[in-house]
Amino acid sequence: MVHLYKLNGYNIVLDVFSGSVHNVDEAAYDAIGMYETHTQEEIRTVLLQNYADELTDSDINELFEEIEELKASGKLFTEDVYADKAFDLKKRNTVIKALCLHVAHTCNLNCEYCFASQGKYQGDRALMSLEVGKRALDFLIENSGTRKNLEVDFFGGEPLMNWEVVKEIVKYGREIEKVHNKNFRFTLTTNGVLIDDDVIDFANKEMHNVVLSLDGRREIHDRLRKTVNGKGSYDTIVPKFKKLVEKREGRGYYIRGTFTHNNTDFTNDIFHMADLGFTELSMEPVVCKPDDLYALTKDDLPVLFEQYEILAKEMLKREKEGRPFTFYHYMIDLEHGPCIYKRISGCGSGTEYMAVTPWGELFPCHQFVGDEKYSLGNIWDGVQNKEVQNEFKLCNAYARKECQDCWAKLYCSGGCAANSYHSSGSVTGVYEYGCELFKKRMECAIMMKVALSTES
Repeated sequence: MVHLYKLNGYNIVLDVFSGSVHNVDEAAYDAIGMYETHTQEEIRTVLLQNYADELTDSDINELFEEIEELKASGKLFTEDVYADKAFDLKKRNTVIKALCLHVAHTCNLNCEYCFASQGKYQGDRALMSLEVGKRALDFLIENSGTRKNLEVDFFGGEPLMNWEVVKEIVKYGREIEKVHNKNFRFTLTTNGVLIDDDVIDFANKEMHNVVLSLDGRREIHDRLRKTVNGKGSYDTIVPKFKKLVEKREGRGYYIRGTFTHNNTDFTNDIFHMADLGFTELSMEPVVCKPDDLYALTKDDLPVLFEQYEILAKEMLKREKEGRPFTFYHYMIDLEHGPCIYKRISGCGSGTEYMAVTPWGELFPCHQFVGDEKYSLGNIWDGVQNKEVQNEFKLCNAYARKECQDCWAKLYCSGGCAANSYHSSGSVTGVYEYGCELFKKRMECAIMMKVALSTES
C-alpha cells in the first residue's frame, strides 16, 4: 500500500508497510500512482501526453527501472506482513509500566468542556490518601516484571490540591526504587492555579515531565477555563508557567491546550504560546457531546486541515529563523520510530497503562474512570476483570475493519480507545472525526521531515 499526496510544493509518496518516504517529481508521482492498476504501456502513454516536452522513452524506461529497484529493496509497494501478528497480541503476557494516579477528584477550575466533570468523574469529590498512593507504587512494581523504567502521572482533577500527598508519594518512590532495581519517572499535570515556589522547586527536581494546561490567547483560554467564581484563569497561570519553565531550563515540559468550535483558528493560539516563550506545545481537539456549543462540526474540518498546514509551514519558517518550537502531534521519527510491536499494540491502555482512583480502583485509563463496566479491579487484589482487559488487548488497527485500507494505521495504531468508545459505543469502534484530523497531522509531519531533509 502506498499513500500519495501533495503539500507545500512536495510530491510525497509514503510506502505504508516499510515506512519509506519518497519525495519525487511530477512524472514519478503520476507513474507510482498508476503502477499497480495500469500496464507500463498505459502509463507510458499518459506520461508522454502529460510531459511531452520533458520526457523521452528512455527517461520513462529509467523511471520504471527505479520503481522496480525500490520494490525489490522493500521500499515501495511492500506487503502487509503484520496482520497475523496483531491478533497474536491477545495471547501475550503484559506487564504494567505506567499508572495515572488520580490524587485529586476535585478541582479549583470549572472548565466547561472537562470530560472529568470538573474533576469529580461523575462521582463524589475525593483526595487520594498517602496509604493508597504508596500501595499504588507497590502494585506497579509487583506487576512490572523486568521492566526498569516505570511511569507515574499525578493527575486529577487538580493534583496540586493534594500536593503534600504527591510529595510524600514521590519520596516513597525514591526510597523503594533502588531496592527493586526500578526507576520512577514522575509526571505532573496541572492547571497551574496553585503553582508556587515550592511546587516549582520540587517539580523541577523530581518530575520527569510537567504538563501545563493553557488554551492559548487570553480571550480563548478564559472563555472555557474559568475559576469556580466564573473568572478567567489566564492572568493567574501564565506568569507561573513562565517562571516554572524558566527555572526548568527547557527540560521535560509541555504546554497543553484544547481547541474547540470557538477557536478553529487554533494556530493563532499556538503561535501566541510560542511568542510567550514556550517551545514545547500541544493542542488537542475537544472531545465532547456533538450537541455541545463548543463541539467541532463536520463543517469545521476543512478549516482545521488548513490550520494544520499553516502550522507546519510556520514551524518550518521559524526553524529557519532560529526560533523553533515543538508541536507534539508533529513529532515523528521516520528512521528510528516506534517498533512494530508498539505500532500494532497501540497505547497500552488497560494492559500496560492504567488509572488509579483516589480509593485504589483500577480503570483502563483516565477517560474511563467512573464507568463501572470498565472497572478492572483494584491495587490490592489486582486485575480481576480479565474480559475487559482482553478487549483492550485487541484495541489496535487490525481489530477494526474500518482501518484495513487506511494508510495511517501504523502511525495511530488504531487510535484512542476512549475516543472510539465515546463516539461509537465500542473501544474497538472508530472515531471518524479524529481519524481525519490524525491523518492530516501525519501528512503535515511527514512533509516537514521531507522539507528539512531537502534543505539540509
